[in-house]
Amino acid sequence: MKSNPVDDLLDDLRAADADRAALVDRLRKLVLGIDPKVTEDVKYGGILFSAGPPFCGVFSYQNHVSLEFGRGAELPDVHQVLEGAGKLRRHIKIQSPQDLFRKNVRHYVQLGFTAAVQGVALLKSAKRRP
Repeated sequence: MKSNPVDDLLDDLRAADADRAALVDRLRKLVLGIDPKVTEDVKYGGILFSAGPPFCGVFSYQNHVSLEFGRGAELPDVHQVLEGAGKLRRHIKIQSPQDLFRKNVRHYVQLGFTAAVQGVALLKSAKRRP
């Protein structure tokens, strides 16, 4: 039987740091709960989430978990929690389960998901135009 790459990654994280692994899994469940169309895959050493195009990723570091948005600079940062100064990427550092609420993580995941879905819809409608 073939193993699941996401489960394998979580098992490796649990072996290294159970608390961080629990935080990654909790964040993973939050992202997957946004919409049934959300898919996940292991890429770049973390979990990449897609709704057609990828819209966010969860990556574990030594002292925190990072929720990363490839096009995060386009998201409105109403709660002032997005970090990064590059042209496109932004991230939210999460150090405890309380940060999921304090930093309004669900709000940003929903924004990223909506932007990805709308982007796909715009591309499809543009292709239909004569």
